[in-house]
Amino acid sequence: MKYLIVGLGNIGQEYADTRHNIGFMIADQLVKDFDATYSTLKYAFYAEFKHKGRTIYTIKPTTYMNLSGKAVNYWMNALKIPLSNVLVLVDDLALPFGSIRVKPKGSSAGHNGLKSIEALCGGQQYPRLRFGIGDHYPKGRQIDYVLGAFDPEEQLALPALIDHSVEAVKSFTTVGLELTMTNFNK
Repeated sequence: MKYLIVGLGNIGQEYADTRHNIGFMIADQLVKDFDATYSTLKYAFYAEFKHKGRTIYTIKPTTYMNLSGKAVNYWMNALKIPLSNVLVLVDDLALPFGSIRVKPKGSSAGHNGLKSIEALCGGQQYPRLRFGIGDHYPKGRQIDYVLGAFDPEEQLALPALIDHSVEAVKSFTTVGLELTMTNFNK
């Protein structure tokens, strides 16, 4: 079995610890947990490792968020991985900070990275792990909030929340989507 884990975010130091890059942060911890390293390949930072008899490919698109679908489409085809074995890690304004939801499909909810994946990878029928970043921003300041750093209290909580998300990713690759949803969507 082969799986493609896609952490969404933006490349560049100015985006490194922003809310919009939580997908990169989760992917980084996953790769670190398996003592793997990234290579810079076509459209993405790329790592691969084995876990319980499965091959897990992890990418962080280097195309910037709005063109994430280009990288996902390329790597799905190059690795011959069906959309059902792709898990996209993404930030979500609609969820309270730190909560996660694993879903089999869904709309982009206005998220440009997900819109790009929908457009280039055949619609909304792909699994995703949504990581809640909350919506505590003044009217009209959504972009500043999403591209801003986590608050100091949130930064203290992040390591444990990222570890929890990594466990959900591992679960997806070993016991499947349904059981992962049952165990992690609380």
